[in-house]
Amino acid sequence: MARACFLISLVVASCLVWKAHSFALSAELVHRFSDEARAAAGIGGGGGERWPTRRSEEYYQMLARSDLQRRKRRLGARYQMLFPSEGSETLSLGNDFGWLHYTRINIGTPNVSFLVALDAGSDLLWIPCDCIQCAPLSGYRGSLDKDLSMYSPAESRTSRYLSCNHELCSLGSTCDSAKLPCPYRINYYSENTSSSGLLVEDILHLATNEDHASVQASVIIGCGRKQSGDYLDGIAPDGLLGLGFGDISVPSSLARTGLIRNSFSLCFRDDDSGRILFGDRGLPTQQSTPFVPLDGKYDTYIIAVESFCMGSSCPGKTSFHALIDSGSSFTFLPNDIYKRVTLEFDRQVNVSKRAINNESPWEYCYEASPLGMPGLPKIKLIFGGNKSFMVINPIFPFYNTEGELAVFCLALQSSQESLGTIGQNFMTGHHLVFDRENLKLRWSRSDCHHDLDNSRRMPLGSPPHDGPENPLPTNEQHSFPNNARVVSPAVAGRALPANSSSVSQERVSAWYSLSLLLTQLAVFAIG
Repeated sequence: MARACFLISLVVASCLVWKAHSFALSAELVHRFSDEARAAAGIGGGGGERWPTRRSEEYYQMLARSDLQRRKRRLGARYQMLFPSEGSETLSLGNDFGWLHYTRINIGTPNVSFLVALDAGSDLLWIPCDCIQCAPLSGYRGSLDKDLSMYSPAESRTSRYLSCNHELCSLGSTCDSAKLPCPYRINYYSENTSSSGLLVEDILHLATNEDHASVQASVIIGCGRKQSGDYLDGIAPDGLLGLGFGDISVPSSLARTGLIRNSFSLCFRDDDSGRILFGDRGLPTQQSTPFVPLDGKYDTYIIAVESFCMGSSCPGKTSFHALIDSGSSFTFLPNDIYKRVTLEFDRQVNVSKRAINNESPWEYCYEASPLGMPGLPKIKLIFGGNKSFMVINPIFPFYNTEGELAVFCLALQSSQESLGTIGQNFMTGHHLVFDRENLKLRWSRSDCHHDLDNSRRMPLGSPPHDGPENPLPTNEQHSFPNNARVVSPAVAGRALPANSSSVSQERVSAWYSLSLLLTQLAVFAIG
């Protein structure tokens, strides 16, 4: 009887397995550039999205480029880290150059050197080029050892203009012809500050950290023919290196072509020197916090601060989102957070007399005593998981004509926006890794020289610039770009609907369960 029951069960189970098999493993294959994929992606005939004509030259170029990128992802990055060919060092030139950090890069063939500002809040690398309206490129000998440069695509053997139908041309729809050079215009947060011109592809000269070998990387450059606002008043007169998430940025280009992993690092010292390293993924001992999407997209490096602490006190309701922006000299807080933080700082400062300093953009300034700087509360930011970021020096000093400390200010400013900005003054003293691959900001205390040199054998480059003893700030740049994002190319095709995927998984699960039942019945019968 038992054997008969087993045989009946075996027949029933076999029928069920055969039935499941008859409909479980069926799917329609759709080519990424087919009409079906185009319709599924919702791309019509009148939009600006890129969709190649079947069997055209562009069609095969896009397929080949996609295959090359897939191959490079499988093989991993070619180099551990890269840095500008003149060295990894950055430097701040004080008030004359807007308090930003700069690095020297070489572009074109023959190569021309440019001193570009580092801006993690925007994407495009632009330099003065065939100028209609640019900042003066000479007269800086008090701060620099040589004059600044201007770029001309006609003088570089490796340059070529991007056409209006290129996938990275966000203003292509404004062109009269698809074959015309692609225009660009970026409006920055500072009032009436912009850069405009034409997009060019050319060589950026880099070096490796392993043996300092030369690497030539093809990148997109803004031929900045016309600048306005702060870019005519001493800020970034020789160009700006955008380090943002956008496809057009240098970190994105280097990672997309397989030269490095999708990451870079910045490290600023309080002596105005620092480092920039492309491909740096940081150290296992570093703390981290995730980047936060803005409107569902990772367009900028935004983090979530849970509380802003001074000493042992963490005032309530001090959580906010902040942009990590090397293009901002100082730090800005949303107005309500600013009031709570500054009142608590003022309560803890052991100084009896507040200073009135009309030259300072900051509200909370104090007269220094002949004994020097008093004890001040430690400032730290708290992130999720109780991760803490200690601010090394949030104070800006003012000296008198005898070189003595006269006034010191808490270098925080109020913003009417709900999004704060963590600027260079809070970033100083930390090895900050922008891990774009894992969408995290990593950090650790660092002197930016010895700890990085010992583990990575970097060249120091030129010595730090000795700035003026008492430079006074005049044009602080709060650089959160407005409409600066370059439109990413449309995704060719889309994933299968979620319900189709779940049905397939259920059928595979049923197949596995019935197969297991057959095995158990067979063991029972044999036993």
